[in-house]
Amino acid sequence: MSALTARDSASAPPRLGVLISGRGSNLKALIDAIDDGRLDATIAVVLSNKADAPGLDHARLAGIATVVLSHQAFASREEYDRAVVQELKGRRVGLVCLAGFMRLLSPLFVDAFPDRILNIHPSLLPNYPGLHPQQQALDDHATVSGATVHVVNKDLDAGPVVLQREVPVIPGDTADTLAARILAVEHRLYPDAVRLVLERRR
Repeated sequence: MSALTARDSASAPPRLGVLISGRGSNLKALIDAIDDGRLDATIAVVLSNKADAPGLDHARLAGIATVVLSHQAFASREEYDRAVVQELKGRRVGLVCLAGFMRLLSPLFVDAFPDRILNIHPSLLPNYPGLHPQQQALDDHATVSGATVHVVNKDLDAGPVVLQREVPVIPGDTADTLAARILAVEHRLYPDAVRLVLERRR
């Protein structure tokens, strides 16, 4: 590598890999933050385990490379994760962002990107990890919920917190109405958290 190429590589924006399974609204929030200059990064690839994930259209409209790898085509979680890791490393991804990726990551995946995988979860972790956190909050008669961006480790929704923001629980809330208000906060929180992580790494 020439000195000029090395300088260009060092000054290039960090490369993100975004993993989705569904609508990709947080992916769209990251794309918008990059486009309007709030986030100095580039999305190297958007990968989905579902070919019909609507979020893939956000990537295609933005000219971002997409990859579909169906987990059903692999014999084990580890084999699937090995293929995903290969795709991400082949595209020189430095930070992995889970954005509604409905798959539990194996230790193999986590070890491949130590402290370089982020996830966004619709609760104030450590409260209400796992599935249906909005309903968990309602069942617990909580007065406040929110969203958390955390580093992914080998324990479910238990990695170090990067950023959190609160969302009040309003009398009469359903899981759906609470989820909608939390999602609006997620769209601002995720780009801020990614920017914070990237700044810490420089």
